[in-house]
Amino acid sequence: MGLPKVKLSKGRKGRRRSHLALALVQLQPCPQCKKPHRPHNVCTNCGYYAGREVLKTD
Repeated sequence: MGLPKVKLSKGRKGRRRSHLALALVQLQPCPQCKKPHRPHNVCTNCGYYAGREVLKTD
């Protein structure tokens, strides 16, 4: 494995890693129960996905 020939400055290292920041979790209201849930995921409150029930909830 090779070694770096020149030290990377903090600024250059930071610019390289600028796209690695964590993104905020996106939420949208469920069309059935109006509770917030993540898009393209089953609603944990009512169990609906894409207009049909896929999980039984009591």
